[in-house]
Amino acid sequence: MSADISFKHINKLAIPALIAGVSEPILSLTDAAVVGNISENATESLAAVGIVTTFLSMLIWVLGQTRSAISSIVSQYVGANKLNEITSLPAQAIFIVTSISVLIIIGTYPFARSIFKLYNASNLILEYCIDYYRIRVFGFPFTLFTMAVFGAFRGLQNTFYPMIIAIIGAALNIVLDFILVYGIPNYISPMYVNGAAYASIIAQIIMALLSAYFLLTKTPITLKINFPFNKEINRFLLMVLNLFIRTVALNVTLYFASSYATSYGANYIAAYTIAINLWFLGAFIIDGYASAGNILSGKLYGAKQYNLLIKLSNKLIKYGVILGFTTAIIGAILYYPIGRIFTNETQVLQAFYSIFFVILIMQPLCALAFIFDGMFKGLGKMKYLRNVLLCATFLVFLPILFLLDYFNFKLYAIFIALTIWIIARGLPLIVKFRQLFLPLAKNN
Repeated sequence: MSADISFKHINKLAIPALIAGVSEPILSLTDAAVVGNISENATESLAAVGIVTTFLSMLIWVLGQTRSAISSIVSQYVGANKLNEITSLPAQAIFIVTSISVLIIIGTYPFARSIFKLYNASNLILEYCIDYYRIRVFGFPFTLFTMAVFGAFRGLQNTFYPMIIAIIGAALNIVLDFILVYGIPNYISPMYVNGAAYASIIAQIIMALLSAYFLLTKTPITLKINFPFNKEINRFLLMVLNLFIRTVALNVTLYFASSYATSYGANYIAAYTIAINLWFLGAFIIDGYASAGNILSGKLYGAKQYNLLIKLSNKLIKYGVILGFTTAIIGAILYYPIGRIFTNETQVLQAFYSIFFVILIMQPLCALAFIFDGMFKGLGKMKYLRNVLLCATFLVFLPILFLLDYFNFKLYAIFIALTIWIIARGLPLIVKFRQLFLPLAKNN
């Protein structure tokens, strides 16, 4: 029986995945927007939130790769009509990743000062980084739990429940941000940066609880940990290892981008914080179609329907590029109002406006890279993803960044290097995909 790759079915998966995907950048953007408008030390507070968000994103993306690995294996077993053979795998995977997250909290909490000094944070910015991190890090295991459950839902070809969970979490975080950061006269004192951290934690806990509820009540997958380990645990761990190495390379990129921006001064890191979070938002919007590619490619690969796999890739390229251009056009129309949402500091806005156009230009390029990134994850081709990102980071991004920084391009150096890095990520995936599956589709 052929899988459905119609526009309607792709959007049925992509749109809820898009809405669910933007929840994480919305959490960070909300923190940035609210904190950037507080009455005391707004620029330093915004800079601190940006630095900590970068570090937490690194941790989440490194360990959050369980989502892609779970989704890939589950979707392939759904395609092969053998789901009953791996229903115990998600619980075992969640147990492993949450255990590691607790160890990371224990290992990083006492060394927060040293960690953020590596990001060139100092003085008041450093103190705000420490305060914000030492609160928000306790939401880390709950975020990883939620992401792993989302992976199971994706594998089951279901993005509806993750969307519901994400909407509730994002809405709750926004409300709590305003209450805890600014306070309520006569009831709650303003907590400023710390309030933003507490708002995020509460939202993450609620999302984890909802994830567990929907998984247990709406799917055949259990959260009860059974031993011995599932037969696919070794393949799962190998996928995670390859994605771990890949994500370390990804975060080398983000570390150097954040570190260089911080070294240029408080106004530059504040502008970078706004810009990079908007870039994340655009990436997660496009990721809706990347998620559809992830979900459907795994199922088609499991069912050995290679001709439909090629057709799916062609459709997703078209949809993704259209969405990328649409995002860029909307950003161009709202170019100046967007900046003023986050801050009224003139120097920060000047730095932001000077490079925002580069982020808009990147959107269609990001669409191609992220869609094929998602498809390769669905196919379980994690080794190739790893190698491509290692090359893009160490042979493309870093040399270009170092060169442009030498000529004092400052934020231009960072975002031009990121643009070329995106091209170096996407192009090899497109070529490799067609090399692998065009011959199989012809035989099919």
